[in-house]
Amino acid sequence: MNRRDFIQKVGAASVCLQVRGQSRRRVRAGVLGATHSHAAEKIRLLQGSEDYELIGISERSETVRGRFSNVQWMEEREVIEAAEVVFVESDVRDHPRHAVAVLKAGRHVHLEKPASTKSGEMEELARVAREGKLLMQTGYMWRYEPGFEAIFQARREGWLGEVYHVRGVMNNQLAANRRAEWAEFAGGAFFELASHLVDAVVRLMGRPKSVTPVLRSRLGDELMDNNVAVFEFPSGALATISNATHQPNASGHRSFEVMGTNGTMLLKPIEPPLLEVDLASASGRYKGGRQQVEMPEYRRYVGDLKDMAQAVRGGKLAVSLDEELLVQEWLLKASGMG
Repeated sequence: MNRRDFIQKVGAASVCLQVRGQSRRRVRAGVLGATHSHAAEKIRLLQGSEDYELIGISERSETVRGRFSNVQWMEEREVIEAAEVVFVESDVRDHPRHAVAVLKAGRHVHLEKPASTKSGEMEELARVAREGKLLMQTGYMWRYEPGFEAIFQARREGWLGEVYHVRGVMNNQLAANRRAEWAEFAGGAFFELASHLVDAVVRLMGRPKSVTPVLRSRLGDELMDNNVAVFEFPSGALATISNATHQPNASGHRSFEVMGTNGTMLLKPIEPPLLEVDLASASGRYKGGRQQVEMPEYRRYVGDLKDMAQAVRGGKLAVSLDEELLVQEWLLKASGMG
């Protein structure tokens, strides 16, 4: 090998190693707030992640701080300045304020759900993100759940035929001392909890034609705790999402069902995922008739974090900014807030 060929080969190997190093490098992450119900688990995942270096958390409440160990507490400004991506895990009312501060500082943002509380807030966040060529990801916990991924694939590939109805159930048994917290917003439990299924319905089916919310307080206080929303789509398809705060052992009854002219897919429970497929005729990876589909191991939030890390390194988020805007628009409408 002559000298020039040797130099070229060494140079090519060096570039290859740099690219590989970039794909493996840990992303500097910070957290604003730790009060959201998803915060504790996401912080634990960040602490143990090979994809992230958790540089610090900003949280003013001493009570909340006491829930965590081995954490570097910092001021809000310090977190934003030191991080490449900031996870907003604060109270819902603070989400838009925190997110716009992150984006205006030129940092990517993972924004906990619900992303905003008023019409126009999400549009402003999207505008700032686009101007800065920044990433914005909303923290809907089931976007990477394998049952939902299987349903979305079947919808894309047309394996279910023409989809004519989607039905979701998202209940819990809310402690009495948390009712005032959830009553802060007019959409109540639907806005707080059923938002996960609004995310799935809107991304699965596209822009609705209309939505009719029925929001009621079973106990007669300020919390809308017994709710239904009916979405209509241009194709004539319907989607219904029901949501209540009174169901014992509710997590086992949470479900998402998609019905098409060639069959049905039912995810129940959602966690751990149990998927049943019933097709009139074989399609895609599924045989005709009724069958249970084996699901891979699943843990909340792992997919969100991996998706954001690879996007920060130069990839692309699984959910586009346009989809984020569409979901938030119709969540507010379905919650009687838009």
